Parts: sequence; structure tokens; C-alpha cells
Amino acid sequence: MRDLVVESVLLAGGGTAGHVNPLLAVADELERRNPGVRMVVLGTREGLESDLVPARGLRLAVVPRVPMPRRPTLDWFRLPGRLRAAVRAAGAAIDEIDAQVVVGFGGYVSTPAYLAARRRGVPVVVQEQNARPGLANRLGARWARSVALTFPAAAFPDAQVTGLPLRTEIAGLLTERADDADGSRRKAAAELGLDPDAPVVLVTGGSLGAKRINDTVASCAEELTRDGVQVLHLTGRGKADDVRSAVAGLPADQAARYHVLEYLADMHHAYAVADLVVCRSGAGTVCELAALGLPAVFVPLPIGNGEQRLNAAAFVEAGGGLLVADDDFTAGWVRSEVVPLLGDAEALARMRVAAASVGVPDAAGKVAHLVEEAAAHGRGAP
Repeated sequence: MRDLVVESVLLAGGGTAGHVNPLLAVADELERRNPGVRMVVLGTREGLESDLVPARGLRLAVVPRVPMPRRPTLDWFRLPGRLRAAVRAAGAAIDEIDAQVVVGFGGYVSTPAYLAARRRGVPVVVQEQNARPGLANRLGARWARSVALTFPAAAFPDAQVTGLPLRTEIAGLLTERADDADGSRRKAAAELGLDPDAPVVLVTGGSLGAKRINDTVASCAEELTRDGVQVLHLTGRGKADDVRSAVAGLPADQAARYHVLEYLADMHHAYAVADLVVCRSGAGTVCELAALGLPAVFVPLPIGNGEQRLNAAAFVEAGGGLLVADDDFTAGWVRSEVVPLLGDAEALARMRVAAASVGVPDAAGKVAHLVEEAAAHGRGAP
């Protein structure tokens, strides 16, 4: 066993899967490379981290949620007090384990972590998931020891493009597919009740679903399933009944090929059987599909600051996927663009190669290396 390179790390990030999943991936990699490393995760009581972090065997240090008001309200006047309380809580977590490095993944909890680290001279490593960085990471990058980017478009001075750290389940699927791709597909198909020898379209709008994607795809169910294609439609919680009603009129043989689920915890099984994915273009989704070499139709979320369109840009430019605006994702578009694609095995094969060309399967290791370098550098002046 090699000597410890990192002895203690505070990881900050929460609220959404986009922040928590890469955080957990880096934590797993740090533990693998540095057996015995002490780690604490900074998060909130309300975010996904409150469940996912303890489930992974990591300690969660809770800080108050400090949203940044985007327009003048009473919250402006509450902000300084809330932020001071959050910075104190973050500082206490750093001090508890005498953290050598603070690693931030963005979101509400990263700002107090960055500020507390700066006061103590603790080096900071920032991991930015999106092509358009958020407020917290723009702040932390000003004095970070290293900034790890998922996409080259997220320009920071002296930043390194590492890709997005992949969830352990996705990393495991990559290994499975490299060893026995057909066996991996057949095992996943058995878990999901699908025919491993028939093409599969995976449709997903994330855990909350996407009404536009649900409605449009369901309205094309007859055309999509006509030639033996299977659809695995993950509707999002509370949205399955509407999709089931929309496809209720399918002929029996086609209805048997249209599978509707609200949510799938073991998402890697869906990826293992998919030949084409119809989805939003959050950073995690884009990077997982690229690493796995899965062709995609991206329908970016039409709200926010436009980062989802930017996230998918390199993937689409390489030829691995199609990009369509939410308003343009209509039944007519699906019939003219998606249905013919499903019957073109050569085109799908080219898209698989193109998607894989922009994938980064070892991003967690690259970020972990930056953390180790920061730890070796040591503390600086506050």
C-alpha cells in the first residue's frame, strides 16, 4: 500500500444530482487511492446529499442553505447573516478534520466552503460541471489552487479540462462493456424485461421528468414501435399515468414493446440496453452518454442560463447526437428525424463512435490527482 498522499479532505456540493454525483465519484476515487483518508461532505438538510452521502458511508456536515437572491427582496437583507452562519459551519467542518484541501462542486454550500477555506489558507480545488459556470464556482475559482472543467467552453484562466467524474455505477458499466458488451446488455435486459436482440430507445427527462419530452414521444408511440423497436420511457415521478393513457390505444404487440416507468434507480441498466437516448442535456447526462458511446437526441431545458445547450455542443458537433430546441421537439420532428434514424444501423454505429470520441472515462482520477497536488502544496497565507 502506498503512503497517504491526502489525509483529510472536505468536499462541498449539494442540492442536485449534478453536484452530488461527481462529488461521490471523486470521494470514491480518493478513498481508493488513499486508504484511510478522512473525508467530510458539506451539504444541506434539504438536498439529495442528505440521503446519498450517508448511504455511501460518508459523514455529512450540515450548513444552512444560503440562496443568492437574483432580484431585490427582503432576502437581500438576510443574506449577510445567513452567509456568516454558513461560513462558520463550513469552517468548523474544516477544522474538525484539519482538512488539507477543500474540493467544491458548486451549488449553495460551496460558497461558504470556499470562503472558510480562504480564511484558513486551505487550498481549494473547484470542479465545474457545466459549460456555463455558476456563481459559487466563479467565486471560488478566483483563488483556487486548481480548477477542473467538464467542458472546454467553461473558460477560467489556467483551468484544466478533466471531464466529469462518473458515478461508480457508470464506471462499473464501462468495465463490464469492455469485458463483455453483449453479456452486459443481456443481463440488463433481463432486469428490465426487455428483448436484448431488439433495438431500444431510452426516453428520460430526469427524476422529475420533462412534460414536453413525455408528451411528444408518447404521441409517436405507434411509429416508434412499428418495426420491432422497444421504448423504455422513464416519465419522472407522478407522470407515468399520463404517458400510459397516451399510449393505451397501441396494438397489443406494439404496446408490449412500450415500457413505462416513473423512475429507475439503477440507471446503468437502462444505459446498458439503449441504442438511442432521448433526454435533456444536463452535464451529468451528456458526460455519461459520451463515456459510454451512446447516441442521443438532446432537448435542452428551455429555462436557466442556456448551459444545457452548451453542455451538448461538443457531443453534437462531433456527430454523436442531435440537438433540438424544446419548442421544436414536436411529433412531426420525431417522425422525420428520429424514426428513420432507428432504422439506420450504419448511422447509429457512426454516432456511437463519434459520441465516444468526446467521452472522458477517467475524470474522477484526474480530479483526484489535482486534490493530491493541492495537498502536497500545503496551506498558504489566509
